[in-house]
Amino acid sequence: MQRRTFMTGVAATVALPMARAQTLPTQPVRIIVGFAPGGGTDILARVIGQKLSEMWKLSIVVENRAGASGVIASDYVARQAPDGTVLHMAHINSHAIVPNLQKVNYDPIKDFQPIALVGVTPNLLVCGQMQPAKTVKDLVELCKAHPGQVSFGSAGTGSAQHLALEMFMLQAGVKAIHVPYKGSGPMLTDLVGGQVQYSFDTMTAATPHVKAGKAVAIAQTRLKRAASHPTVPTMAESGFPNFEATTWYGLVGPAKLPLAMAQRMNEDVNKALAMPDVVEKLNVSGAEDGGGSIEKFAQFMVAEQSKWAKVIREAHVKVES
Repeated sequence: MQRRTFMTGVAATVALPMARAQTLPTQPVRIIVGFAPGGGTDILARVIGQKLSEMWKLSIVVENRAGASGVIASDYVARQAPDGTVLHMAHINSHAIVPNLQKVNYDPIKDFQPIALVGVTPNLLVCGQMQPAKTVKDLVELCKAHPGQVSFGSAGTGSAQHLALEMFMLQAGVKAIHVPYKGSGPMLTDLVGGQVQYSFDTMTAATPHVKAGKAVAIAQTRLKRAASHPTVPTMAESGFPNFEATTWYGLVGPAKLPLAMAQRMNEDVNKALAMPDVVEKLNVSGAEDGGGSIEKFAQFMVAEQSKWAKVIREAHVKVES
């Protein structure tokens, strides 16, 4: 288990005005992340956590409980007291995809109180500099020439990256090897090192490696190009019409979190998302369309559940036993 603390010491015990104490926790807060440090979820949780720590004058710790495509962390949060001291950076994997693939011990809708959508990102089709195919066309040809031998890493079985790969294989008519990891961080380390060849990874996690010249961005997976990667073509532009596979992140709490507290947190997340330095960090990561009301985020999660259930059913995606 790994943690990062944004504020410690005296600030964590500052007396709060009564009105403020009614709508915010008065004890240190943990934001539970279902993936290893260095991945997209972890990066955005740290950005938001630092700003909320400054606004609330409280210690906020990002705690990584990696594994099972985020399910371990979500299951943990669902069983915590709804007092605001334990929050969760919900993710498309744990709240829209995996519950449609296998039995989980929580209901992704009923067991959580939505707070705010933080952002939606494309995935980036990336590879290490040493890989031979650096265009979508060349990659398809490589996979056809070596069926079942080209490796694609992901943040875990049943993850958004995994399903993007499944969609690619279906549309391209190829077979490849899926290599699941416990998050984007360790997967990208191996991709840069050549232990795994390609990945449809989150733009948030992959961008620093691309900017540093350690990884190559081949394509992106929203229908429009992200502002932070204007020269990287979309999959649709690369011969795969309507190919769209995104990753999203949002702050939630356990069910029965007081609505007044959730509303106050929503307002503060929206304030954080509007701060110039946060906007800059999210733009670099390709995270767009965050913010809005609690109701908007709740409706979004329900729609995502339905969308991915349909994809999983039609693509006959199964979790390996």
